[in-house]
Amino acid sequence: MIKIAIFGFGSVGQGVAEVLLSKGDVIRRLIGDFEVVAVTDSKGGLADENGVDLAEALEIKRKRKRLPEGVTTMYIIENMDFDVGIEVTVTNIEHGEPGLTHIKECLKRGANVITSNKGPLVVAYKELARLAEKNGARLMFEATVGGAMPIVKLVKNDLAVNEIYAIKGILNGTCNYILSRMERERLAYDQILAEAKELGIAEADPTYDVEGIDAAAKLVIIANALMDMDVKFEDVERVGITKITPEAFEVAMEKGYTIRLIAEVDKIEGILRVSPRLIPIQHPLAISGTLNAALIRTDLAGDVVVVGKGAGSKETASAIVSDLIELYRCRD
Repeated sequence: MIKIAIFGFGSVGQGVAEVLLSKGDVIRRLIGDFEVVAVTDSKGGLADENGVDLAEALEIKRKRKRLPEGVTTMYIIENMDFDVGIEVTVTNIEHGEPGLTHIKECLKRGANVITSNKGPLVVAYKELARLAEKNGARLMFEATVGGAMPIVKLVKNDLAVNEIYAIKGILNGTCNYILSRMERERLAYDQILAEAKELGIAEADPTYDVEGIDAAAKLVIIANALMDMDVKFEDVERVGITKITPEAFEVAMEKGYTIRLIAEVDKIEGILRVSPRLIPIQHPLAISGTLNAALIRTDLAGDVVVVGKGAGSKETASAIVSDLIELYRCRD
């Protein structure tokens, strides 16, 4: 029996719970039996060594906007028996907390961790990787980089014998939505951003996305985890999309190009940057809408391109559950 604890019960944590409920039979066929023994949010939680009723947890959260007080994440980590902690609390790329402490303490006790939380990996990926190895645990983080776009397992598994020279791509769906609409409709940035907020594609405060902060955080994870580099968020050269105009698209399109926010790390050229770039219209990265895409340059496989949906609770939950299956599919 695989025992799971979920730390964080916002949109992503609830999305994971919904997938575990709706796809439970499929997941059990792939990894064997499992149960969720704890669910926590910032205010409290539910815990039962015989299994929490996820449907009830979801109903409580939606009605009350919080789980019952009395059970905390650290109490669960320190006192309950579980095999894997799913850490999906709010991202903070400045210090990584509270997720950084949650992940460290899980790994110290030998529990596997699956996370969508970029903050701890931006701040301390190398430390966390060493801690996992020391304690015979695994740290899984597919959901931190591209939502449902499977770049981490692609590089670590399918391209494992390749040397990765460079990775560049579109790592923020909000920016891609805004830019692809500017390309198509020639509307002003502010107008499209306002509509994106109404549709829930952009946050009320979109700074994290439109200034390239989110893409830069993902790029740091890619560089350190997939290319064995040792870079910090401050090392990323970063320019956002707020100054792009419809006129810029007019000029670009006349010459056969479009404009996209491209995150790029290149070992050979020494590039680590996020910025709006001219992309040929027929280029694999000239994608539209909220899609993410990455072009991976390798020594043996050549250029490999992967495309998938980025942010969204369902997409993120899909990546998290894929990590769960990766962890336990081949158990004896």
